[in-house]
Amino acid sequence: MSNLKDKKAAFFTLGCKLNFAETSTIGKQLKAEGVRTVGRGEIADICVVNTCSVTEVADSKCRQAIHRLVRQHPGALVVVTGCYAQLKPERVSAIEGVDLVLGNNEKGEVIDAIRQRIDMMPEERALCAHEHHTVRTADIRTFVPSCSNGDRTRYFLKVQDGCDYYCTYCTIPFARGRSRNGSIESMVAQAREVVLSGGKEIVITGVNIGDFGKSTGESFASLIQALNEVEGIERYRISSIEPNLLTDEILRFCADSEKFVPHFHIPLQSGSDEVLRLMRRKYDTALFRSKVERVLELMPDAFIGVDTIVGTRGETEQLFEQAYEYMASLPVAQYHVFSYSERPGTKALEIPHRVSPSEKKIRSQRILELSDRLTHEFYGRYIGTVRPVLLEHSNTSGLVHGFTDNYIRVEIVDEDIASLDNCIVNVSLQGWNDDNTALTGRIV
Repeated sequence: MSNLKDKKAAFFTLGCKLNFAETSTIGKQLKAEGVRTVGRGEIADICVVNTCSVTEVADSKCRQAIHRLVRQHPGALVVVTGCYAQLKPERVSAIEGVDLVLGNNEKGEVIDAIRQRIDMMPEERALCAHEHHTVRTADIRTFVPSCSNGDRTRYFLKVQDGCDYYCTYCTIPFARGRSRNGSIESMVAQAREVVLSGGKEIVITGVNIGDFGKSTGESFASLIQALNEVEGIERYRISSIEPNLLTDEILRFCADSEKFVPHFHIPLQSGSDEVLRLMRRKYDTALFRSKVERVLELMPDAFIGVDTIVGTRGETEQLFEQAYEYMASLPVAQYHVFSYSERPGTKALEIPHRVSPSEKKIRSQRILELSDRLTHEFYGRYIGTVRPVLLEHSNTSGLVHGFTDNYIRVEIVDEDIASLDNCIVNVSLQGWNDDNTALTGRIV
């Protein structure tokens, strides 16, 4: 019998979808050992914190979350992992109450580490408290698989990890290591397990998923073709993919497939060619526009989400205005806006001209307002149409929600929630909900 049986665990995740998928996998592994998720008002025996370090704000949120969990769950075994743990293990391990710090490539060792320490007497725990075992980023070579859904209906399949791009503003290669992936065969096997679990939709995720195949001699195009053959999965979404890696072969296949939905997330980062050069991105604005136009040529209903960063070193007022005009001209549905944060060890620190925090805030707000207008226009085009929606339960009584194939959030009032959960149904999109965050719908 597992020494973890009947223990209670609390989880906290910051950052990207990949982090949430990996935390969910850890939770699933602990559940298999007899551990249950802590309930409201209960004190956990185990706390797992999966951290992010994409910005200085993210670092601060990680520290705050660790302190909060230590206070809320006195005496719990506290394990911290993820990007902040990888980059700053000494700082994390020095936080009072932290028992163990594991880097990104050691997430697969979390269960063994917990199992070894959970029965230690307080004095034994104290002797090895603040311990950290992070593998040097240069030594990260192993791909740690993950496919889980947590409390969501959609499953997140990790197909790739790490990045070889070394953009001047980014610490991800230092936190996640070099690009690597599992085999197509192993990805297909995990997709088949999702089918056995009753899953209908898989989101393909990773750090730089278009780079899939570097460590196995395969390709991302071959991966999606193989996944498309898995019987029982009804929908696939491709999460963030670099524009220079979004090939015409991939786009044509998705357009012809009945399973790959018209939804793409493509990082732009800046609408200024000069800033893109300073960032050492691998494309220019002309290539980016050509990719967006090609997506819409093949899939006119596609939802296109775009990442952008404001206030990077070298982004003068004139260059930002150029970027804004370019972004306003793109036929996309949404912008995800990040304010540039200076990260130790990055090449961006060598670039002159710093943007003040107040100016970053102004620029972010302008792009957020642009994004809200574009999303509102995109949603509005589909009022009165019928789209397939994967429904999932809601915390609000009598309400189910979900997303259309082209990523429109939909709310449906229905008393028979249990029978609708995890079902794909055709929904007539009626109009806006009360707070203009989703469209209301009626099942047809």
